[in-house]
Amino acid sequence: MDNILSLSAPHFPHTPATLLTHKPHHPTTTSLSFSLKQPPPPSPTPPEPHNLHRPPKSSLPTPSKIPKNPLKNLLNSATTHVPSPPSHSLSAKLRLSSKLSPPPPPPPPPPAVEQLQETQSQGNDEIPDAENSSPSSSLAASQEETEFRQEGKIFVGNLPNWIKKHQVMEFFRQFGPIKNVILIKGYNNFEKNVGFGFVIYDGPAAEKSAMKAVEFDGVEFHGRVLTVKLDDGRRLKNRAEVRARWVAGNNGEEFRSTWHKEREWHRREFRKAVETQPENWQAVVSAFERIKKPSRREFGLMVNYYARRGDMHRARQTFENMRARGIEPTLHVYTNLIHAYAVGRDMEEALSCVRKMKEEGIEMSLVTYSIIVGGFAKMGNAEAADHWFEEAKERHATLNAIIYGNIIYAQCQTRNMERAEALVRDMEEEGIDAPIDIYHMMMDGYTIIGNEEKCLIVFERLKECGFTPSIISYGCLINLYTKIGKVSKALDVSKVMKSSGIKHNMKTYSMLINGFLKLKDWANAFAVFEDVMRDGLKPDVVLYNNIIRAFCGMGNMDRAIHIVKEMQKERHRPTSRTFMPIIHGFARAGEMKRALEIFHMMRRSGCIPTVHTFNALILGLVEKRQMEKAIEILDEMTLAGISPNEHTYTTIMHGYASLGDTGKAFEYFTKLRNEGLELDVFT
Repeated sequence: MDNILSLSAPHFPHTPATLLTHKPHHPTTTSLSFSLKQPPPPSPTPPEPHNLHRPPKSSLPTPSKIPKNPLKNLLNSATTHVPSPPSHSLSAKLRLSSKLSPPPPPPPPPPAVEQLQETQSQGNDEIPDAENSSPSSSLAASQEETEFRQEGKIFVGNLPNWIKKHQVMEFFRQFGPIKNVILIKGYNNFEKNVGFGFVIYDGPAAEKSAMKAVEFDGVEFHGRVLTVKLDDGRRLKNRAEVRARWVAGNNGEEFRSTWHKEREWHRREFRKAVETQPENWQAVVSAFERIKKPSRREFGLMVNYYARRGDMHRARQTFENMRARGIEPTLHVYTNLIHAYAVGRDMEEALSCVRKMKEEGIEMSLVTYSIIVGGFAKMGNAEAADHWFEEAKERHATLNAIIYGNIIYAQCQTRNMERAEALVRDMEEEGIDAPIDIYHMMMDGYTIIGNEEKCLIVFERLKECGFTPSIISYGCLINLYTKIGKVSKALDVSKVMKSSGIKHNMKTYSMLINGFLKLKDWANAFAVFEDVMRDGLKPDVVLYNNIIRAFCGMGNMDRAIHIVKEMQKERHRPTSRTFMPIIHGFARAGEMKRALEIFHMMRRSGCIPTVHTFNALILGLVEKRQMEKAIEILDEMTLAGISPNEHTYTTIMHGYASLGDTGKAFEYFTKLRNEGLELDVFT
């Protein structure tokens, strides 16, 4: 059997894609196989249901009055709803290995459907009549009274308004272990309570502990005489009655104060700002601050908003404000906070939140595990990502494509494509449909290791599985060809992409320009830049840096400096990569004065010099045989807290060797070896 790559079906055509001129040979030794099973015969289309017996409309009881509240209809019709047969989906086409095993047989109809069909086929005589039903059933229903009182719960009144939750807990803990303390907050001032609350005892002797506490009714507590009695469940009963009246459709009983109406309006405005203006930070924060008494939901939304922005400090501040107001965090809020730390790449604090969450008895969900795995994946720590992925497999019976995508991304970024292939195979065997992002991750992984053949196979399987290649799909191919030096094939992909109606974006244009820069083809690099301007796109920092590099390669240093000023005019902040080719160009040309001017200009722009920047200056001085100034730059580099690398010492050694000072050359060779730096052949 041929060695093949199966991403969605086990067989691939050995002929290359018509879109590219590349013709890969049949693999002989190296292969990637996610599934080698023969495809099963196509499953027959399930027959549509027919001859479903239904009672005539005239025989069904007609309600005398249709309730106004739709929720009541929903509750009444919940038990008689017949689910419609599932519609055909593309799930079989979207999986990476849809032909690994035949599809499972359709599940049997639920008992409720069978019972309904039998009842309808027997006629109207079997339909129960509410008027002729036995009185014993209604009597039993009336006798089933809900017990609203909770065992071990006591009412505590006449509390000081400034009292805190932990102080009440410390006092009443003498009667038994406490499960929770609830202090009722004021409507207008949520920092103070209204003077009463509830204490709920825990354990098998909770009721006995509550009885002991009630005996201390009238005790003095912080200058107040407390009222302590067993909770009669009146508060919960009143809430249940109000809810029942609302469900019944009697809206006349509902009363909302002006304070409630204003708070609800501010809540809606806050949610609207989060959904419609996520980029307007001030609008979202102002809308949140206008809510007089935010609930756990609003705090959770705010933490999530900061998490998406990567603002972990404000996310933590919002989280702590919520806890300070007596609102205990849930799994959802904790997960949002962990997400904030993961986006901010502070995984130590993220794991600290995980430990705190477990201490409070909150189990991690699959979403939480996915965020942890994704956070370590972005940091390139595949080992830690694997650890949390395996723990998620132990704790959760079924995984999803999101957590698989995160762990596959971690392996692809660390060049461990064998492990990535094994994970894809595991995902297929579990019956999880792979989204198009998995294909892009695998293509990017093969691009990193320079495996053109497998990258093309994944691209072909993407199309065969029913996906339409997007700008990201074509961008992966363009990136592949520019990195391996086949820019002509990258241009072929660009033409096919345009013929498919997909326009270039800044990333694909930057890839093409970077490919031509590697070949030192300055003319074509500028031609691509003209295409960018013709399409009406605004260059970003990456594209500006590439154009500056092109001008420096041509020796047109003045035009490169002009591009830097134009970049600043467009309010793009230059980076050290922006100034690096200019400094290097002046240094190679021997114009060290201008190179140092650009170096100081870089510092004034707020850019911190890197080891590569200093190396460019040292190289220029060494080529001019100005070793004393080169050593001064080396000392300045050390004062700036930047450690020299192998290239720094090798350049200085080369300079002293050119002058015939072998003693100094060996001195820096010894320094290089003592600092544990890598010794190559050139050194």
